[in-house]
Amino acid sequence: MPASDQSDFFAEDAPPAAGEKRASVHQPLAARMRPRQLSEVVGQEHILKPDSLLPRLVALNRFGSLIFYGPPGSGKTSIAEAIAHETKSRFVRVNAVMSNVAELREILTAARRRPEAATILFIDELHRFNKSQQDLLLPDVEEGTVRLIGATTHNPGFYVNPPLLSRSHLFRLEPLAPAAVVGVLKHALTDVERGLGARGVTAADKLLADLAVLCDGDLRRALNALEVLVLGLPERAALTAAELEVFARERRIRYDADEDEHYDTISAFIKSCRGSDPDAAMYWLAKMLAGGEDPRFIARRLVILASEDVGLADPQALPLAVAAHHACDFIGLPEAELTLAHATLYIATAPKSNSATLALGAGHRALKEQPVQTIPSALRSKSGQANQRIGQGQGYDYSHDFPENISGQDFLEKPLTLYTPKTAGWESKIADRLARWQELKAQRRAKKF
Repeated sequence: MPASDQSDFFAEDAPPAAGEKRASVHQPLAARMRPRQLSEVVGQEHILKPDSLLPRLVALNRFGSLIFYGPPGSGKTSIAEAIAHETKSRFVRVNAVMSNVAELREILTAARRRPEAATILFIDELHRFNKSQQDLLLPDVEEGTVRLIGATTHNPGFYVNPPLLSRSHLFRLEPLAPAAVVGVLKHALTDVERGLGARGVTAADKLLADLAVLCDGDLRRALNALEVLVLGLPERAALTAAELEVFARERRIRYDADEDEHYDTISAFIKSCRGSDPDAAMYWLAKMLAGGEDPRFIARRLVILASEDVGLADPQALPLAVAAHHACDFIGLPEAELTLAHATLYIATAPKSNSATLALGAGHRALKEQPVQTIPSALRSKSGQANQRIGQGQGYDYSHDFPENISGQDFLEKPLTLYTPKTAGWESKIADRLARWQELKAQRRAKKF
């Protein structure tokens, strides 16, 4: 994108009235209704309350670089532009998808020539900048030549270089509550200057609330959907459920495969299964499937859950999860959804034990923190003439020669307790069995010595 096409203006000179450059009737409704001051931003009270950090910094014009992290339509760009207006700063906006190093150099050079302009450089989709582009910003951010405001839908901890992240205040935005979205939609219907008020279309609060829910906290999407619905009606008409139903049929779940939504949703799914909540587990499963998640990825997580969180409390969980994984391969969608639902409900409702996880961890710690134990001679292989000549394998007590297969022999030079059975489900029987075997071992050793 050439530098001449950048959004570049002095905030105090940017008029808000309809028909002018930033509020053109040709702009989408969401752009025309964009807040002009922080006090007009809705739904982010956790960072915009009058006594909170961000409004205080803006009021004093003492903020540095800022990064806004949140889902689409939550107000990241609106907050950035409102800050520029309130601080009367020069506002340069670039989109990381279309920008490049040459353009950044040009912007930064211009900012150095105009220090009095207090340039705010707003970078939309900051996560799309590569390391060299982000590194290019560092000297001017450090010197205060520009104040960076970055907007991203991705976790900055994974996508923003640590040096740049450490020089910025990070604020997380949340999806807007339906009530906040409804308030803006009602205002847009009556606002003659920037909204749809000139058309005189009306809508019941319940209908607007349904539209807000369908848009998943994305205010931009809700406003643009409202505009399409209203422009499709005659003036002075009433919006009805019939028009909204058309929009509802085309609803798409916000789900970015291999990005934040992917990791957050599978995390919620795993924790719901682990926490034995089948309803929550089925909800997150349905969301992943509706969002286009690879069913084999879900199946792999179920196989891991079967060993990590169900374990010996229900030994059938693992073969069932493995069978579900195979079924996903040879059945495919949509029928494989039933297999995943079957396995999910089984694991969510199974008794839970992480004893295998704990035992493996204890084994790793023992190897790391203690000297590696020598394999007892009686347990070593006696295959081959050389091993037989040096006496390997001699003294081994064949377990099947003893009642209940318990010889009383030790299988470590220094016995360790790594596995502690839990009392859930089938594992309670294992606990009883091990207790019985300990008694038998003690008896055999007593007879031997």
